[in-house]
Amino acid sequence: MNNFSSSEISNERDEYSEVTQADLDRAKFRIALKPMPRKQSVTISLDANLIEYFKLKAGEVGYQNLINEILRQAKEQEESRKVLQ
Repeated sequence: MNNFSSSEISNERDEYSEVTQADLDRAKFRIALKPMPRKQSVTISLDANLIEYFKLKAGEVGYQNLINEILRQAKEQEESRKVLQ
């Protein structure tokens, strides 16, 4: 068996249209086919000891992701309580 392919290899680049901001605005962000909300960058001042706590607790996940997850859980719990009332 030889290492040669019978099909030709092209050095030409594929021609795809350029992705525009409008394309990105229409995009749906998904994880495992479940639509996920986009993240928005904000500036927030937190107590230094809270930042240190989350940095130590988060490890590889990242403290900002951990804070985001905890805030999401708090929001969902509050929404659940409102439904039960």
